[in-house]
Amino acid sequence: MSYFLGIDTSTTATKALLMRASGAVVAVASSEYPYETPRPLWSEQHPNLWWGATVASIRQVLADSGVDPARVAGVGLTGQMHGLVLLDEAGQVLRPAILWNDQRTGAQCDEIRRRLGKARLIRLTGNDALTGFTAPKILWVQEHEPDLFARARHILLPKDYVRYKLTGDFATDRADAAGALLFDIEARDWSTEVLDALEIPAAWLPRTHEGPEVTGQISTDAALATGLRAGTPVVGGGGDQAAAAVGVGAVAPGIIALTLGTSGVVFASTDRPLVEPEGRLHAFCHAVPGRWHLMGVMLSAAGSLRWYRDTLAPGVGFDALLAPAAETPTGSEGLLFLPYLTGERTPHPDPLARGAFVGLTVRHTQPHLTRAVLEGVAFGLRDSFELIKSTGQTEIRQVRASGGGAKSPLWLSILANVFDVELVTVNTAEGAAYGAALLAAVGAGAWPDVDTACQQSIHVTGVTTPRPDEVGRYDRTYAIYRDLYPALRALSHRLGET
Repeated sequence: MSYFLGIDTSTTATKALLMRASGAVVAVASSEYPYETPRPLWSEQHPNLWWGATVASIRQVLADSGVDPARVAGVGLTGQMHGLVLLDEAGQVLRPAILWNDQRTGAQCDEIRRRLGKARLIRLTGNDALTGFTAPKILWVQEHEPDLFARARHILLPKDYVRYKLTGDFATDRADAAGALLFDIEARDWSTEVLDALEIPAAWLPRTHEGPEVTGQISTDAALATGLRAGTPVVGGGGDQAAAAVGVGAVAPGIIALTLGTSGVVFASTDRPLVEPEGRLHAFCHAVPGRWHLMGVMLSAAGSLRWYRDTLAPGVGFDALLAPAAETPTGSEGLLFLPYLTGERTPHPDPLARGAFVGLTVRHTQPHLTRAVLEGVAFGLRDSFELIKSTGQTEIRQVRASGGGAKSPLWLSILANVFDVELVTVNTAEGAAYGAALLAAVGAGAWPDVDTACQQSIHVTGVTTPRPDEVGRYDRTYAIYRDLYPALRALSHRLGET
């Protein structure tokens, strides 16, 4: 039997997942590391941490499983998106990577819009210029570290530095590359127009591949370091969100992936490159060849519930906290919660947006507040659904929920009623690493395509259907919720600037 390895280089750890050709997970290992904030708004991490953790996790997963490395038939890569890794002519790291959550590049975002025009930028890349993306980071280094920039010869994304260490090749996948703000998403390759406008040499960028496409093989040096067999193929893989969507089977139009973790992500596969004209949704290539995706990101989803519990009910378990809320009427008797505790991204890209309880009366008790938090997050996620529908992706047949929040039957029920769509859970829980392993299996020929791999390995384990009477009540409350941000925006900005 063949085995396939998925490697996920996240912000806090590198996970290695070993999967049988049947799709069954055999073993998982993880190695943690820190990131640095050397100045306010900065977020950096040295790529050597990723490589050291990759070596440790691969060796651990092989040891734990007892699998002969010669039976590992393919490796797939995924990881944190948008980070900037700069290498010199010899392939040496020039500076710590600037990460996706770094916020120093506001001026560079404005400059990108000035050079290309916002509408043209969105039309080409699918996205507005945001501080998280790679392109403004490149301009920042060019402006603030010119001597270092003059030595740069290679630009890589985080997981692709791991690829370079594994194979010696400079390559990337098209899903991750689309998040660099340098990609023509319709052509599925680097945009000459954007590169020319930003004066970034095309020769510095790696060649691009589809997610299941083989990009190279494990080198002799990497085999000695990791214990894998030299010559083992390595496929393109995908950015963490695209790989996670593969990992729950959200690969065809009409199947939406909903991740209810600290942040919330609504991920919709499309069969053509759709773009939200104002750039309020991310539009990237999918890890599935010939497909794209739209993505809305909510910064405080299950994070809102954790904040609420830790602040107002410390020490109370989540099950005990949520149980009374299930007996509270739909709509929390006129109480609304605005979940912008850390600013917001979709549909309001506003770092100064603030959270709020609105409509409090003496009638309201803690169960009302608890339910209002759950409902407020559901309304915020519905904003992304409404934007997705506005692009022409109107068919939403099923939502596949994952993440810590998806363990709550009450929250799943609220979400199904707010979205008015069937919500399901599936048998896979390892997210992006599992998706990367599936892509490796397709690349090695274990399945003919990604659709087949998902159909044969991923199965529905639970179904939550909407109730028509609840749907109508939530529609009316959602209309009020949508008025909250415009009404409070000016006040939130004044408070944020004090």
